[in-house]
Amino acid sequence: MRAHARIGVVGAAVVLGWCAGGFAQEHPQQPTTPGAPSASPPRAPEQPAARALAGVKSFRDIEYASPDGKPVKLDLYVPEHADKPMPLVIWIHGGGWRAGTKDQCPALALTRDGFAVASVEYRLTDRACFPAQIHDCKAAVRYLRAHAKEHNIDADRIGCWGASAGGHLVALLGTSAGDKACEGAELGNADQSSEVQCVCDWFGPTDFVGYKAESADVAPMLVGLFGGKMSEKPDLVKLASPALHVKKDGAKYPPFLIVQGDKDPLVPWQQSQELADKLKEAGAAAELVIVKDAGHGFGEKNGEELQRVKGFFEKQLLKKEIKDEKAPPSKAG
Repeated sequence: MRAHARIGVVGAAVVLGWCAGGFAQEHPQQPTTPGAPSASPPRAPEQPAARALAGVKSFRDIEYASPDGKPVKLDLYVPEHADKPMPLVIWIHGGGWRAGTKDQCPALALTRDGFAVASVEYRLTDRACFPAQIHDCKAAVRYLRAHAKEHNIDADRIGCWGASAGGHLVALLGTSAGDKACEGAELGNADQSSEVQCVCDWFGPTDFVGYKAESADVAPMLVGLFGGKMSEKPDLVKLASPALHVKKDGAKYPPFLIVQGDKDPLVPWQQSQELADKLKEAGAAAELVIVKDAGHGFGEKNGEELQRVKGFFEKQLLKKEIKDEKAPPSKAG
């Protein structure tokens, strides 16, 4: 219970920031006409960089790739004095693919529990359209796997966690293994696998073909992501949809934890249901939690859901059975 209290305080303080902004609402002054191209969005206020906890080494601003000659970076946090290689949890931030920062990392609290943690930035849509974002995320996984030994990381135990746009990207990491169009192998370490061993997706969109959000704020985000109207980019829209990569053809998918609010105006909960259903039909382990009365983020239930995430990674990467300490259920599917 003491460990749970620590992650609840440390993690919730970080999570409250990006849940308040969410997938598309951090820039309400943006034009909301569906399909209308918009100027580059104003940057969110600068956030203080995440601070490593006591007994944790931090490696900030590691350049993991340089697409178009401009670096993309990650931060790595590694507990000191571990007696054996540790599992790694990779955090992918949200922000509508056009904002957000690696400096806010709720996964950092997991370093207290035997995990190394990486927080990854990726090209935003004012710099490049999809598939640049997934290319960067996969390049980051390959880089971290290539350099695992020097940081005492177990390259065979890598999980990922993301929220909103970050949830979309981690879901795609988990479902698109072997798809060369998503790989971005030219970004380096092509001899390494970009596969992950488990995925935690918090309210990320999963099927853009069937995507219908209540909020008009979403439309400019998607125009930015795809470089035009989705109706004009059907192949790219399918490529970007994690649920559409799942096939019942014998392919193996990692375990998923998918958490979504039932009153999310930006990402309908049916998006999460579709991904969970398809994963289960394909024989994968997928737990879907629909949080009652939650929107795009979990508000006062953040602490509870952070415990669920902690238990998921402990089970999948530490192979620890979670019994009495597991977070109480919301509404699971």
